[in-house]
Parts: sequence; C-alpha cells; structure tokens
Amino acid sequence: MAQVPSYEVDSYWRMIRQRFMQHKLAVAGLIIMGLLILVGIFAPLIAPYDPNAIIGAFSAPPSGAHWLGTDQVGRDVLSRLIYATRVSLAVGVITVILYVLIGTVVGAIAGYVGGWVDMLINRIIDVFMSFPSMMVILVLVTVLGTGLSNIIIVLALLGWPAVARLVRGSVLSLRQTEFVRAGIALGFSSPRLIFGHILPNAMGPILVNATFGAAAAILSESSLSFLGMGVQPPAASWGNMLNAAQSITALTTQPWLWIPPGLVIILSVLSINFIGDGIRDAMDSRRTGV
Repeated sequence: MAQVPSYEVDSYWRMIRQRFMQHKLAVAGLIIMGLLILVGIFAPLIAPYDPNAIIGAFSAPPSGAHWLGTDQVGRDVLSRLIYATRVSLAVGVITVILYVLIGTVVGAIAGYVGGWVDMLINRIIDVFMSFPSMMVILVLVTVLGTGLSNIIIVLALLGWPAVARLVRGSVLSLRQTEFVRAGIALGFSSPRLIFGHILPNAMGPILVNATFGAAAAILSESSLSFLGMGVQPPAASWGNMLNAAQSITALTTQPWLWIPPGLVIILSVLSINFIGDGIRDAMDSRRTGV
C-alpha cells in the first residue's frame, strides 16, 4: 500500500494547528488549562502552606498572610485550592485516558469484525447507556467506597460506551475505503489495519470526545465530593471545598470559602470545552478540505 508522503502529513497537521490557533476561545482555554496543569504539577513549590496544617484563625478573611483567607478549621484556603487542582485534574486526565483506551479498542473490534461480535458489543453498550449515569455512579461509589482511585474506576467504567459507539461508526465507514481494501489484499493483519491505518484516520472525533469527557469527569468528581462521596477530607478537592462551605454563614458572610473553588471549576470546565470546540472546528473536513 502506498505510503502518504511525510510532507503531506506535516502539511495536514500544520493546517490543523493554524485552524485551531484562529479559534480565540480555544487558545484562551489552552492557556488557562496549561496554567492549571503547571499549578497542579508544582503545587508543593507554589503553595505557601501545608494544605492540611492549621496555621491561622478559624474562617479568617483574606489578608497579607493568607490571600484567600482560612477555612473553618484555620487552614490556608489558597494552599488547599492549589493542591485541589492537582486532584481534580488528575481525575479528569486519568479517567479519560482509561475510558478512551477501553472504548477505542472495543469500538474498533466491533466495527471491523462485525457480525455477532458487533451485535453483542452493541447490546452491552445499550445496557450501559440505558441507566442514568449519576445514579449509577452514586450506587457504585457507595458499594466500592469513596476515594480518588474508586472515583476514577467508576467514571472510566461508565465513560467507555460513548467512545466505543463513536469509534465503531468511524471504523465502519473507513472499513470500505480503498486503502483498507488494499491492505487486506497485501495480507496485512487485522491489528495492523485497525491500529496502524484505520484508527489514526478516526482520531478527530476521539480527541473531541476526550476533551469534553475530561470536563465531564471534573464536574462528576466535584459533584461527588460536594455530596461527601468523593475525595474525603483532609485531602482537598474543589468539590469538598464547596461541601465545607455550604452553611448559611459561609454563603452569606464568608465568600472566600466558596467563590475561589467555584470559579476554578467554572474556568477549568469552560476552558476544556473551548479546547474541544477548537479541535472539532480545526479537524472539520468541510473546513480543512480533507
């Protein structure tokens, strides 16, 4: 099978990059997410205090010593917010990696093999997608227990069916193309055709789904932690910081306890969604002409 010249591949990705850079909101989202990722990675160097240490008065307002004040037990809110960034982003990234890998493999097998294998996988996908996701998440977390690893496992188990269905559709359409038929005629193995030739041509929808899935995973973790079923104190996450500030007193007279984590959740989710929009528009064949 004829190989695509490297300069054509470079030209294609250069065009995708240029299209993406024209999407101003996507670029802004990428910058914000880059900053959040750096904050999470270098949290021990950036945070002014130990996030679990009691170092000030209870519920003290912002000051020169504590830029975002202290919480109900005297811990520095800024330090906890910085460490919570590491936790929440880890949930989004690891969850998406896991369920995209599972969904891609399952969807590729279903679309390429077809027949009873495709029918069986589709029925399994239908079963997974027929239940309200948040209710299932709550039940599974209750059964498996709270904690970061269990949340990631549960979200990954419930996230892969959408990716599998998306990949299956792409593989079904690509399976009939000339380059796949040529590969079959040349005796290429099924794994080589699927993972070496078909899936690389289906990366656009997978990347878009992954970006939106990361935003959904961050929201799900924040929701679970807010309900007290996610990351447990004293570990900090954006959700359990909001959970600790749900009293009437905190909502009315102590805004430094809930506004910062709420704003960071909004910024991170919007940024990821803008990035997904930018990738989708950049890889749209009607715009790229491919």
